[in-house]
Amino acid sequence: MRFAFLVRSVLFALVFLAISAAAQAQVRVAVAIAPPILPVYDQPICPGDGYIWTPGYWDYDYDASDYFWVPGTWVEAPEVGFLWTPPWWGWNGTGFAFTAGFWGPTVGFYGGINYGFGYFGHGYEGGRWDGGHFFYNTTINHVDVNIIHNTYNTRVVVRNDTHVSYNGHGGIDARASREEEAAARDRHVGPVAAQTAHAEAARSDPQQRFAANHGRPSVVATARPGEFKGGGEARPEGGAARPAVHPKELAKPDRMPAPNTGNAKLDKKYQQQQDKLEASQDKERQKLQAQQDKEHQQATRQKADDARNQQMEQRHQQQTEQMQQRHTQQRQQIQQRQSAPRGGGRR
Repeated sequence: MRFAFLVRSVLFALVFLAISAAAQAQVRVAVAIAPPILPVYDQPICPGDGYIWTPGYWDYDYDASDYFWVPGTWVEAPEVGFLWTPPWWGWNGTGFAFTAGFWGPTVGFYGGINYGFGYFGHGYEGGRWDGGHFFYNTTINHVDVNIIHNTYNTRVVVRNDTHVSYNGHGGIDARASREEEAAARDRHVGPVAAQTAHAEAARSDPQQRFAANHGRPSVVATARPGEFKGGGEARPEGGAARPAVHPKELAKPDRMPAPNTGNAKLDKKYQQQQDKLEASQDKERQKLQAQQDKEHQQATRQKADDARNQQMEQRHQQQTEQMQQRHTQQRQQIQQRQSAPRGGGRR
Protein backbone atom coordinates (compact mmCIF):
# COMPACT_ATOMS: atom_id res chain seq x y z
CA MET A 1 0.00 0.00 0.00
CA ARG A 2 2.75 2.39 0.95
CA PHE A 3 4.62 1.50 -2.25
CA ALA A 4 1.51 2.16 -4.37
CA PHE A 5 0.98 5.47 -2.59
CA LEU A 6 4.61 6.41 -3.23
CA VAL A 7 4.29 5.57 -6.94
CA ARG A 8 1.11 7.64 -7.24
CA SER A 9 2.81 10.55 -5.44
CA VAL A 10 5.81 10.45 -7.78
CA LEU A 11 3.59 10.27 -10.86
CA PHE A 12 1.51 13.18 -9.59
CA ALA A 13 4.65 15.24 -8.99
CA LEU A 14 5.94 14.49 -12.49
CA VAL A 15 2.62 15.46 -14.06
CA PHE A 16 2.50 18.64 -11.99
CA LEU A 17 6.03 19.59 -13.05
CA ALA A 18 5.18 18.94 -16.70
CA ILE A 19 2.08 21.10 -16.48
CA SER A 20 4.00 23.85 -14.69
CA ALA A 21 6.76 23.80 -17.33
CA ALA A 22 4.22 24.03 -20.15
CA ALA A 23 2.44 26.89 -18.44
CA GLN A 24 5.69 28.77 -17.86
CA ALA A 25 6.59 28.39 -21.54
CA GLN A 26 3.41 30.20 -22.50
CA VAL A 27 3.38 32.90 -19.82
CA ARG A 28 5.16 36.20 -20.29
CA VAL A 29 6.02 38.66 -17.54
CA ALA A 30 3.95 41.81 -18.04
CA VAL A 31 5.77 44.95 -19.23
CA ALA A 32 5.13 48.30 -17.56
CA ILE A 33 5.57 50.43 -20.71
CA ALA A 34 3.07 50.22 -23.58
CA PRO A 35 4.35 48.98 -26.95
CA PRO A 36 4.98 51.69 -29.60
CA ILE A 37 2.53 52.55 -32.36
CA LEU A 38 2.52 50.23 -35.35
CA PRO A 39 4.63 51.41 -38.29
CA VAL A 40 2.78 51.45 -41.62
CA TYR A 41 4.42 49.97 -44.67
CA ASP A 42 4.06 48.37 -48.08
CA GLN A 43 3.42 44.65 -48.30
CA PRO A 44 5.99 42.64 -50.30
CA ILE A 45 4.56 40.64 -53.20
CA CYS A 46 3.28 37.19 -52.30
CA PRO A 47 6.06 34.66 -53.10
CA GLY A 48 3.74 31.82 -54.09
CA ASP A 49 0.48 29.94 -53.78
CA GLY A 50 -0.41 28.87 -50.24
CA TYR A 51 1.48 31.65 -48.46
CA ILE A 52 -0.56 33.67 -45.95
CA TRP A 53 0.37 37.14 -44.74
CA THR A 54 1.39 37.38 -41.07
CA PRO A 55 1.54 41.04 -40.02
CA GLY A 56 4.46 42.64 -38.22
CA TYR A 57 4.27 43.28 -34.48
CA TRP A 58 6.25 44.60 -31.53
CA ASP A 59 7.81 41.91 -29.34
CA TYR A 60 9.82 42.46 -26.19
CA ASP A 61 13.41 41.51 -25.35
CA TYR A 62 13.59 41.12 -21.57
CA ASP A 63 17.39 40.94 -21.62
CA ALA A 64 17.63 44.32 -23.39
CA SER A 65 14.52 45.73 -21.66
CA ASP A 66 13.31 47.03 -25.00
CA TYR A 67 10.71 46.39 -27.65
CA PHE A 68 11.82 45.13 -31.06
CA TRP A 69 9.93 44.94 -34.35
CA VAL A 70 9.24 41.55 -35.91
CA PRO A 71 8.69 42.27 -39.63
CA GLY A 72 5.52 41.21 -41.36
CA THR A 73 6.12 38.29 -43.71
CA TRP A 74 4.50 35.69 -45.94
CA VAL A 75 4.35 32.22 -44.35
CA GLU A 76 3.15 28.88 -45.71
CA ALA A 77 0.18 27.67 -43.69
CA PRO A 78 1.08 24.56 -41.66
CA GLU A 79 -2.15 22.88 -42.74
CA VAL A 80 -4.79 23.32 -45.43
CA GLY A 81 -7.65 25.36 -44.01
CA PHE A 82 -5.56 27.02 -41.30
CA LEU A 83 -5.51 30.81 -40.82
CA TRP A 84 -3.23 32.98 -38.69
CA THR A 85 -4.32 34.78 -35.52
CA PRO A 86 -1.72 37.51 -34.84
CA PRO A 87 -0.13 38.01 -31.42
CA TRP A 88 -1.18 41.03 -29.39
CA TRP A 89 -0.48 43.09 -26.29
CA GLY A 90 -3.16 43.88 -23.74
CA TRP A 91 -3.39 45.52 -20.32
CA ASN A 92 -3.92 42.93 -17.57
CA GLY A 93 -4.37 45.32 -14.65
CA THR A 94 -0.71 45.58 -13.67
CA GLY A 95 1.12 45.77 -16.98
CA PHE A 96 1.02 44.96 -20.69
CA ALA A 97 0.87 41.21 -21.31
CA PHE A 98 1.74 39.46 -24.57
CA THR A 99 -0.53 36.84 -26.12
CA ALA A 100 1.18 34.66 -28.73
CA GLY A 101 -0.30 34.11 -32.19
CA PHE A 102 -1.51 30.76 -33.48
CA TRP A 103 -2.72 28.86 -36.55
CA GLY A 104 -6.17 27.33 -36.64
CA PRO A 105 -9.30 26.85 -38.74
CA THR A 106 -10.79 30.09 -37.37
CA VAL A 107 -9.17 33.45 -36.65
CA GLY A 108 -9.32 34.19 -32.94
CA PHE A 109 -9.11 37.39 -30.93
CA TYR A 110 -6.07 39.59 -31.45
CA GLY A 111 -6.96 42.55 -29.29
CA GLY A 112 -8.95 44.50 -31.85
CA ILE A 113 -5.61 45.76 -33.20
CA ASN A 114 -5.55 47.07 -36.79
CA TYR A 115 -2.48 45.38 -38.23
CA GLY A 116 -3.58 46.15 -41.79
CA PHE A 117 -3.60 43.93 -44.88
CA GLY A 118 -6.83 42.18 -43.88
CA TYR A 119 -6.26 42.13 -40.13
CA PHE A 120 -8.36 45.17 -39.29
CA GLY A 121 -9.24 44.31 -35.68
CA HIS A 122 -11.47 41.24 -35.96
CA GLY A 123 -11.20 38.28 -38.31
CA TYR A 124 -9.28 38.28 -41.57
CA GLU A 125 -10.44 39.93 -44.81
CA GLY A 126 -7.36 39.15 -46.90
CA GLY A 127 -8.35 35.74 -48.21
CA ARG A 128 -10.18 32.46 -47.66
CA TRP A 129 -9.78 28.73 -48.17
CA ASP A 130 -11.95 27.05 -50.81
CA GLY A 131 -11.61 23.52 -52.16
CA GLY A 132 -8.20 23.03 -50.58
CA HIS A 133 -6.77 26.21 -52.11
CA PHE A 134 -6.22 29.63 -50.59
CA PHE A 135 -7.86 32.48 -52.52
CA TYR A 136 -6.38 35.98 -52.19
CA ASN A 137 -8.36 39.21 -51.97
CA THR A 138 -6.38 41.40 -54.37
CA THR A 139 -7.81 44.66 -53.01
CA ILE A 140 -5.78 43.98 -49.86
CA ASN A 141 -2.91 41.69 -50.84
CA HIS A 142 0.00 42.33 -53.19
CA VAL A 143 -0.35 39.33 -55.50
CA ASP A 144 0.89 38.71 -59.05
CA VAL A 145 -2.31 37.49 -60.73
CA ASN A 146 -0.28 36.22 -63.70
CA ILE A 147 1.25 33.61 -61.40
CA ILE A 148 -1.43 33.11 -58.76
CA HIS A 149 -4.87 32.66 -60.35
CA ASN A 150 -6.95 31.81 -57.27
CA THR A 151 -7.91 35.41 -56.46
CA TYR A 152 -10.98 37.54 -55.94
CA ASN A 153 -11.70 41.22 -55.48
CA THR A 154 -13.75 42.45 -52.53
CA ARG A 155 -13.42 45.91 -51.07
CA VAL A 156 -13.41 46.24 -47.29
CA VAL A 157 -14.48 49.26 -45.25
CA VAL A 158 -11.95 49.83 -42.48
CA ARG A 159 -13.56 51.50 -39.48
CA ASN A 160 -10.59 51.18 -37.13
CA ASP A 161 -7.92 53.38 -38.72
CA THR A 162 -5.74 53.84 -35.65
CA HIS A 163 -2.28 52.31 -35.41
CA VAL A 164 -2.28 51.87 -31.62
CA SER A 165 -0.63 48.51 -30.91
CA TYR A 166 -2.26 47.38 -27.67
CA ASN A 167 -5.63 46.69 -26.07
CA GLY A 168 -6.91 48.48 -22.97
CA HIS A 169 -5.46 51.13 -20.68
CA GLY A 170 -5.86 53.94 -23.21
CA GLY A 171 -5.38 51.69 -26.23
CA ILE A 172 -7.93 49.79 -28.32
CA ASP A 173 -11.20 49.17 -26.50
CA ALA A 174 -12.26 45.77 -27.86
CA ARG A 175 -13.49 42.49 -26.40
CA ALA A 176 -13.42 39.00 -27.83
CA SER A 177 -16.61 37.68 -29.40
CA ARG A 178 -17.98 34.27 -28.51
CA GLU A 179 -16.59 32.89 -31.78
CA GLU A 180 -13.14 34.39 -31.13
CA GLU A 181 -13.03 32.89 -27.65
CA ALA A 182 -14.02 29.51 -29.11
CA ALA A 183 -11.16 29.75 -31.66
CA ALA A 184 -8.61 29.82 -28.83
CA ARG A 185 -10.10 26.60 -27.41
CA ASP A 186 -10.42 24.92 -30.80
CA ARG A 187 -7.69 22.79 -32.35
CA HIS A 188 -4.75 25.04 -33.21
CA VAL A 189 -0.96 25.15 -33.34
CA GLY A 190 1.56 27.82 -32.45
CA PRO A 191 3.94 29.63 -34.80
CA VAL A 192 5.79 27.36 -37.22
CA ALA A 193 9.58 26.97 -37.02
CA ALA A 194 10.13 29.56 -39.76
CA GLN A 195 8.18 32.15 -37.76
CA THR A 196 10.08 31.39 -34.56
CA ALA A 197 13.42 31.77 -36.38
CA HIS A 198 12.14 34.97 -38.01
CA ALA A 199 11.29 36.50 -34.62
CA GLU A 200 14.65 35.42 -33.19
CA ALA A 201 16.47 37.06 -36.10
CA ALA A 202 14.58 40.28 -35.41
CA ARG A 203 15.45 40.10 -31.70
CA SER A 204 19.13 39.66 -32.56
CA ASP A 205 19.22 42.72 -34.84
CA PRO A 206 19.94 45.89 -32.80
CA GLN A 207 18.38 48.06 -35.52
CA GLN A 208 15.02 46.42 -34.92
CA ARG A 209 14.93 47.65 -31.32
CA PHE A 210 12.85 50.67 -30.48
CA ALA A 211 15.76 52.33 -28.67
CA ALA A 212 17.64 52.39 -31.98
CA ASN A 213 14.87 52.99 -34.52
CA HIS A 214 12.42 55.10 -32.46
CA GLY A 215 9.45 53.44 -34.09
CA ARG A 216 10.86 53.22 -37.64
CA PRO A 217 12.56 49.81 -37.94
CA SER A 218 15.15 49.31 -40.66
CA VAL A 219 13.21 46.24 -41.83
CA VAL A 220 9.42 46.40 -41.55
CA ALA A 221 8.37 43.57 -43.86
CA THR A 222 9.92 40.69 -45.81
CA ALA A 223 8.80 38.40 -48.63
CA ARG A 224 9.71 35.26 -46.67
CA PRO A 225 10.64 34.58 -43.03
CA GLY A 226 14.23 35.53 -42.28
CA GLU A 227 14.85 37.43 -45.52
CA PHE A 228 15.74 40.74 -43.91
CA LYS A 229 16.14 42.72 -47.11
CA GLY A 230 14.16 45.80 -46.18
CA GLY A 231 10.50 46.68 -46.33
CA GLY A 232 8.35 49.18 -48.15
CA GLU A 233 7.73 52.84 -47.67
CA ALA A 234 5.96 53.78 -44.47
CA ARG A 235 2.40 54.37 -45.58
CA PRO A 236 -1.02 52.84 -44.87
CA GLU A 237 -2.54 50.39 -47.35
CA GLY A 238 -4.85 51.77 -50.00
CA GLY A 239 -2.52 54.48 -51.22
CA ALA A 240 -3.16 56.84 -48.32
CA ALA A 241 -0.83 59.75 -47.71
CA ARG A 242 2.44 59.32 -45.88
CA PRO A 243 2.48 60.19 -42.19
CA ALA A 244 3.27 63.79 -41.36
CA VAL A 245 6.97 64.68 -41.32
CA HIS A 246 6.59 68.00 -39.51
CA PRO A 247 4.14 69.22 -36.85
CA LYS A 248 2.65 71.81 -39.23
CA GLU A 249 1.50 68.92 -41.45
CA LEU A 250 -0.54 67.34 -38.68
CA ALA A 251 -4.31 67.77 -38.82
CA LYS A 252 -5.61 70.02 -36.06
CA PRO A 253 -6.80 67.69 -33.28
CA ASP A 254 -10.50 67.69 -32.46
CA ARG A 255 -11.61 69.21 -29.23
CA MET A 256 -12.09 66.68 -26.46
CA PRO A 257 -15.75 66.04 -25.55
CA ALA A 258 -17.02 68.54 -23.00
CA PRO A 259 -17.25 67.05 -19.48
CA ASN A 260 -20.78 66.11 -18.48
CA THR A 261 -20.74 64.58 -15.01
CA GLY A 262 -23.91 66.28 -13.83
CA ASN A 263 -21.83 68.31 -11.38
CA ALA A 264 -21.30 71.85 -12.72
CA LYS A 265 -18.35 72.55 -10.43
CA LEU A 266 -16.63 69.31 -11.38
CA ASP A 267 -17.33 69.88 -15.08
CA LYS A 268 -15.68 73.30 -14.85
CA LYS A 269 -12.63 71.77 -13.18
CA TYR A 270 -12.39 69.06 -15.84
CA GLN A 271 -12.77 71.60 -18.64
CA GLN A 272 -9.91 73.64 -17.21
CA GLN A 273 -7.75 70.49 -17.17
CA GLN A 274 -8.58 69.81 -20.81
CA ASP A 275 -7.87 73.41 -21.82
CA LYS A 276 -4.54 73.33 -20.01
CA LEU A 277 -3.52 70.08 -21.74
CA GLU A 278 -4.54 71.33 -25.20
CA ALA A 279 -2.64 74.58 -24.70
CA SER A 280 0.43 72.68 -23.52
CA GLN A 281 0.29 70.34 -26.52
CA ASP A 282 -0.14 73.24 -28.93
CA LYS A 283 2.89 74.95 -27.41
CA GLU A 284 4.92 71.74 -27.79
CA ARG A 285 3.91 71.45 -31.46
CA GLN A 286 5.00 75.03 -32.12
CA LYS A 287 8.29 74.50 -30.28
CA LEU A 288 9.12 71.35 -32.25
CA GLN A 289 8.19 73.05 -35.54
CA ALA A 290 10.47 75.99 -34.71
CA GLN A 291 13.31 73.62 -33.88
CA GLN A 292 12.89 71.73 -37.16
CA ASP A 293 12.64 74.97 -39.15
CA LYS A 294 15.94 76.06 -37.60
CA GLU A 295 17.59 72.79 -38.65
CA HIS A 296 16.27 73.27 -42.20
CA GLN A 297 17.79 76.73 -42.32
CA GLN A 298 21.13 75.44 -41.06
CA ALA A 299 21.13 72.66 -43.66
CA THR A 300 20.41 75.21 -46.40
CA ARG A 301 23.24 77.50 -45.27
CA GLN A 302 25.66 74.57 -45.09
CA LYS A 303 24.48 73.25 -48.50
CA ALA A 304 23.84 69.80 -47.09
CA ASP A 305 23.84 66.92 -49.59
CA ASP A 306 20.84 64.68 -50.32
CA ALA A 307 21.92 61.95 -47.89
CA ARG A 308 22.18 64.38 -45.00
CA ASN A 309 18.86 66.01 -45.86
CA GLN A 310 17.20 62.60 -45.99
CA GLN A 311 18.57 61.71 -42.56
CA MET A 312 17.28 65.00 -41.21
CA GLU A 313 13.79 64.39 -42.64
CA GLN A 314 13.71 60.89 -41.18
CA ARG A 315 14.67 62.29 -37.79
CA HIS A 316 11.98 64.97 -38.07
CA GLN A 317 9.34 62.37 -38.91
CA GLN A 318 10.36 60.26 -35.92
CA GLN A 319 10.11 63.31 -33.65
CA THR A 320 6.70 64.23 -35.04
CA GLU A 321 5.30 60.70 -34.78
CA GLN A 322 6.56 60.32 -31.21
CA MET A 323 5.01 63.63 -30.23
CA GLN A 324 1.71 62.71 -31.87
CA GLN A 325 1.64 59.34 -30.11
CA ARG A 326 2.44 61.00 -26.77
CA HIS A 327 -0.30 63.60 -27.27
CA THR A 328 -2.84 60.92 -28.18
CA GLN A 329 -2.01 58.95 -25.05
CA GLN A 330 -2.24 62.08 -22.89
CA ARG A 331 -5.69 62.90 -24.28
CA GLN A 332 -6.87 59.32 -23.78
CA GLN A 333 -5.56 59.24 -20.23
CA ILE A 334 -7.24 62.48 -19.16
CA GLN A 335 -10.57 61.40 -20.67
CA GLN A 336 -10.23 58.02 -18.97
CA ARG A 337 -9.56 59.66 -15.60
CA GLN A 338 -12.45 62.07 -15.99
CA SER A 339 -14.89 59.32 -16.96
CA ALA A 340 -13.88 56.99 -14.15
CA PRO A 341 -16.55 56.43 -11.46
CA ARG A 342 -16.00 58.62 -8.43
CA GLY A 343 -16.12 56.93 -5.06
CA GLY A 344 -18.62 57.99 -2.48
CA GLY A 345 -18.26 58.61 1.22
CA ARG A 346 -16.68 61.45 3.17
CA ARG A 347 -13.73 63.36 1.80
